Amino acid sequence: MRHVSEGLHGRDKLKLFLKDKIKDLETEKRHLVGVFGKTGAGKSALINAVINKEGLLPSGSVKSCTSVMIKVEATNGSKYEAHIEFITKKDWEDEVRSLRQVFEDNHDHDDDDDDNDDDDDDLFDPNGKLSALYGEGWGKKSTLSLMEKGYFVDIPEFLNSEIKILKSDSAEGLSEELVKYTRSESNETEEVKRWYWPLVKCVTVKVPDNDFLHHVTLVDLPGNGDSNRSRDRGLWKEFVASCSTVWIVTEVNRAASEIKAWKILEGASSLLGNGGECQQIHFICTTSDNEKPDDINKAKNEVMKEFKKWKLIKDHFSEDCFQVFTVSSKEFHKGENVNPDVNEIPKLKEMLKNLNDAHSETLNYVSGAHGILSLIQGARSREVVEQQNDLYDLLEGKLSIQLNDVRKAIEKITKAFEQRLSEGVEKSLNVCEKNLKSFLYPSKRSGGPFLMTLKFVVRNDGVHKPKKGKQKDLNMILASCLTESIDEKFRKTFPNNLKCGNFNGAIDAFSLSTDSLIEKYKNVELQLTFLKTEEKNVKTKLNKTILTQKKFIYNSLTETIKNNMKECYKEAAAFTGKGTLKRMRDTIERHVESKKYMFEDTKNVMLKQLNDLKETVLTTLEETMKKSIKHSLKTEACLLPDVSEHLEVVKKHYDELYGGQD
Repeated sequence: MRHVSEGLHGRDKLKLFLKDKIKDLETEKRHLVGVFGKTGAGKSALINAVINKEGLLPSGSVKSCTSVMIKVEATNGSKYEAHIEFITKKDWEDEVRSLRQVFEDNHDHDDDDDDNDDDDDDLFDPNGKLSALYGEGWGKKSTLSLMEKGYFVDIPEFLNSEIKILKSDSAEGLSEELVKYTRSESNETEEVKRWYWPLVKCVTVKVPDNDFLHHVTLVDLPGNGDSNRSRDRGLWKEFVASCSTVWIVTEVNRAASEIKAWKILEGASSLLGNGGECQQIHFICTTSDNEKPDDINKAKNEVMKEFKKWKLIKDHFSEDCFQVFTVSSKEFHKGENVNPDVNEIPKLKEMLKNLNDAHSETLNYVSGAHGILSLIQGARSREVVEQQNDLYDLLEGKLSIQLNDVRKAIEKITKAFEQRLSEGVEKSLNVCEKNLKSFLYPSKRSGGPFLMTLKFVVRNDGVHKPKKGKQKDLNMILASCLTESIDEKFRKTFPNNLKCGNFNGAIDAFSLSTDSLIEKYKNVELQLTFLKTEEKNVKTKLNKTILTQKKFIYNSLTETIKNNMKECYKEAAAFTGKGTLKRMRDTIERHVESKKYMFEDTKNVMLKQLNDLKETVLTTLEETMKKSIKHSLKTEACLLPDVSEHLEVVKKHYDELYGGQD
């Protein structure tokens, strides 16, 4: 296709149109696979095993904790690389001030939760974070002195806002260099005196010669959005919402009862489901090497039963999306005969291979190339102008009818959302006071510790992730009736599996019926072939656009509530001294009471975004197909190369691919 593009000399309208079409073929989709799990569950060992690089990510120490987001992908180079992206110096200075304040506020209070789950405390523990970089004596120094260049002499890239690149000839060599930038503690590297992970935003590890990672990026996602810094939460949310597959990693011996794993999945479910693009969840049970096949099957069945109990997860995912695997990274690395019934790492590798094959991307490319070559070859013949004029008028009429059908279908769906959201608004007005009181006056919490929790909440735009227990999100609580009112409808209208069709199939139903027209207009079969592929390609692109936009539409419910609450959070965060807790509670209650219209606002914001999406769909369909019809049937004659041989080769590929589609 590059060769064909180079042969289109001159600036005729048709040639420029064709060159743009060929350029549009050069698309590459990367699939993100998000890996979640508590410390010690075996995430790093699993990633190492699946990509056949045993020593790449540090693993094996129960006390070790991956503290930053790590992306693992392929490189064309011959060396192992780590690209370390730091936060800015200004961000770190702000964070030091914030961590000091949190430490001082929390010094006399144990911020316990009703839930006693273990967690990766260092991720958000102020003392743990500052001690990692500065040692135990940080409390005696001022914030200004903690920003002196001497602390960062080994990482000038941090001071210069640059990416630090580590390179090594081996996976183990890179791992040794990388540990201080990614781990909060490690028994294997006790000689490390200073840990730089608190300054790291994200690490990208690049692996040479790896067939599994050409179109796939594995993302080791620590915790569940544990950081209370909005910057870190934003990055975490962005990655989670972009994952097409998620691995939840836990030990096999208590997989069904491991509450932490299920809470991680529950906490991320709205971001992955309606607010994301996740198509499949793999619940992966590690250390299966000591288990018998019967026990493995029993464990799998128990996990499936447990999945059915979690309503919030099931609101976003059907059972078809959920699969259970058992693995043993240790056994796999030994190179012994792997029992596929017990150790399913080969199955996970096969799934990554299938993502890499990117069959749908290949289909789209070959289909697009077939259409473009058909148009070039068809446009060389100018013998049937009258028939082309008739066909042009017919297609214009068909396009108008089809666009009207799509409009009606989407407006019907939007109307249904309006009705459900109105019910959600009414329910919000009735129960928001009760929900707010249950949040502000937790029965099991004494005033002191809860004051600390509430301070965290208002300082961080309504969200707090405590050391133990699940995240507290006041915005989500206030928006809960609205999200519940549309969850099921939203999932069916905007499925993450594109084969199911967005807007209940309204876009997939759009058709100019070019197949039936080919029988009647044989002389312009090649032009109609191009229009057929254009129609398919524009629908594929639209479905991808919708997949991106629907995330913003769904998340607008909590975002609009947050924006309405910001003024109140700021006011509440400023209180100090005696009676602070009462004043904070009163301020929040008064604000919500005076801003009850925010629920109606939230409904209207979502409806506007749905309407904007409808207009994007209609405009894209109309402009793309009108332009394609015009260039196929109305463009003035110009000198085009003979591409008959290219067309024959591509048609052969096209027939093979589409013949074997099922």
